[in-house]
Amino acid sequence: MTNHVTAAARLLLPEPAEIVEKHSYGKDIHVFRMRLVDPGARPRFDFLQGQFNMVYVPGVGEVAISISSDPDDQDLEHTIRVVGRTTGVIGGMDVGDIVGLRGPYGSGWPLHEARWKDVLVITGGLGCAPVTGAIEYMFRRRANYGRITLLHGVKKPADMVHHERFEAWRREPDTQVMLTTDEPDRSWRDRTGVVTELFQEVEIDAGRCIVFMCGPEVMIRYAARILSERGVSEDHIFVTLERNMKCAVGLCGHCQFGPEFVCKDGPIFSFARISRFFGIRGL
Repeated sequence: MTNHVTAAARLLLPEPAEIVEKHSYGKDIHVFRMRLVDPGARPRFDFLQGQFNMVYVPGVGEVAISISSDPDDQDLEHTIRVVGRTTGVIGGMDVGDIVGLRGPYGSGWPLHEARWKDVLVITGGLGCAPVTGAIEYMFRRRANYGRITLLHGVKKPADMVHHERFEAWRREPDTQVMLTTDEPDRSWRDRTGVVTELFQEVEIDAGRCIVFMCGPEVMIRYAARILSERGVSEDHIFVTLERNMKCAVGLCGHCQFGPEFVCKDGPIFSFARISRFFGIRGL
C-alpha cells in the first residue's frame, strides 16, 4: 500500500483556506475573502473571471461558488447565499475559521473578445457575484473597452450586495449604472421594477456590443429575446448558468444541461450554444 498521491488526484483534494474578511447583507447573504493557508498553493488557484471554486466544510459537504475577486488579488472572494445545509454552515462561519477550497473550474467570461467593444452587463439577484471580477478587470484596464453599461435588479433593497462597488463604478468614465428593485422601501433612491424594464433607457449599438448576463433563467430568457429583437446576435450574448454541481469535473452528471456539463463546459456559455435548451422542463 502506498501513500503516493498523483498530481491529478491532488487537484481534487481541498486546500485549507482561512476566512480573513466577512461582510453580511442580512442573515442570508455573506461575502467572504479567503486566504490559502499555504501561500505556495496560490498559483494553482489562478483563475479566469467567471470560474468557480468548490468550497468544502469537513463533515458537512461542499458547494460550487463563483470567484468574485480580481485575478490579481492574492485573496479569493466568494459571495454565498444561505440556501441549504452546507451554505448554512458556511454562513455561520467567521474570520479565522478554516474551509477547504478546490478549483478553479469551468470557463471564464470572454474578456479578450470584448476588447474595444461596448459591454452591456445584465444581472439579477446575486447574479452580480459571478461577473464582479470581470467588471473590476475591465475598469482596471479601462482603455481597452468601449462604453460599459451595468444593469442590476434585486427583489428588495436588502438583496443589494456590493452597493459600494456600484457607486464607485458609476464614477468611471463612459459608464452607465442603473439599479432597480421589485419592492422598494423608503431608503431606495433608484428605479423600481424588473431589470429588463431598464432596456427602454439604454442605447445599444448591436454591431459593436457584447453582453454578459447572469441571474434567474427566466430573466436570461426574456432579456435574450429583447436583445435579439434589438439586433444583438446570440453569438454576442454570454450567460452563466447555475446547476447542482457535485464533482466539478463532469463525472457525476448532476449538472448536465442537454449535451453540456455546466461544471466543465460552462458555467459561461454563448447563448447561441444553449438557447435551444432554455424552457425545456427538467434541463
